[in-house]
Amino acid sequence: MYLPEHFVPDEAAVRDLLTGSGASDLITMTPQGLLATLLPFDHDPDTGEHGALVGHMARANDQWRQPVQGEALVIVRGPDGYVTPSWYATKAEHHRVVPTWNYVTAHVYGRLVVHDDPAWIAARIRRLTDRHEADGAEPWSVDQAPAKFIEGRLRAVVGIEVVISRVEAKSKLSQNQPRENVEGVTAGLGARGRAADEALAAAMRAHTRPPKPGGGTAPAVPKVAE
Repeated sequence: MYLPEHFVPDEAAVRDLLTGSGASDLITMTPQGLLATLLPFDHDPDTGEHGALVGHMARANDQWRQPVQGEALVIVRGPDGYVTPSWYATKAEHHRVVPTWNYVTAHVYGRLVVHDDPAWIAARIRRLTDRHEADGAEPWSVDQAPAKFIEGRLRAVVGIEVVISRVEAKSKLSQNQPRENVEGVTAGLGARGRAADEALAAAMRAHTRPPKPGGGTAPAVPKVAE
């Protein structure tokens, strides 16, 4: 991953990204070539030295059967969106502005472990389901479905665990722009009215550099390639 220093998130931001992620791409190099599957993952911080990403995939999916050459890769995505240069205050000054794309992502590398154990899979599915049902007015529980039905569904999947060896994360949120441009982008995202834009604007506000003590704003990061 190309990672300029000013786009490197802190550990808390990386943890929040992994904990709050939705579906992510599991990518493995195998004797058949590159294989990829979009899977919902749950972050388990207590497995191994760096935690693990835990999920499941269809038993009929051949990816889990293929030997992994090297490490597995999971691409985790946070909010992202198009940024028009029309939102930059400096456009009116010199017009030396171009469009860009803001985003939050993490490349998670680790050892792929397959769990063909219904009890292990059931426990992880319960945890994943409870997490995503937590905000519902009437949260659904695995226990609401007939036990025999659930047993059959469990036999149709295998457990997937990526024991993390390293994480390369990036929060590209206009940190290389002066404060007036950042404020213009967050305002523009809010006015555009798309549901995903508010999450991106919130991430940008969380990464905005605070004003310098005694007034003024922190200097802009020198412009670099993005």
